[in-house]
Amino acid sequence: MSNYIVKEPPFDIYSEPVYTINDIKKILPHRPPFLLVDKVLYLDDKYIVAVKNVTMNEPFFVGHFPDEPIMPGVLQVEALAQAGGIFVLNSVPDPENYSTYFLKISDVRFRSKVVPGDVLVFSLILTGPIKRGICTTYGKIFVGDKVVMEGHLTAQIVKNKQ
Repeated sequence: MSNYIVKEPPFDIYSEPVYTINDIKKILPHRPPFLLVDKVLYLDDKYIVAVKNVTMNEPFFVGHFPDEPIMPGVLQVEALAQAGGIFVLNSVPDPENYSTYFLKISDVRFRSKVVPGDVLVFSLILTGPIKRGICTTYGKIFVGDKVVMEGHLTAQIVKNKQ
């Protein structure tokens, strides 16, 4: 789908995290049940690798679907975007004072179902320089070594009003 090369498995999901859930809560304004990234495994100026553990206790499984629980695709996109938000906010000195907002989602492909018990690994790359606060990323979500979703995300970094 894309010529961009993201980090591919294997990932050591048991490695010491770069950011824990408490660190992520200092960067992102999201809170449970809408905080969809549990930890960041790897982060540099080109890549981020982050994780979400999908459990049967997720509130969306009550209605999607009770007899065959499947994580909604839009929440997969949102989870990937949250990992992207952590990634691009890492480029500013005081990320807690900024937010990221979706501008565009394109070329998204869902490859396989996401079900309770899956460990989602998000891998994103910055596809161009951040210009005027606009950033473009390409990312994949893996369960094991299988791609379950991929796509291009464009967002804007905005300083929060004080």
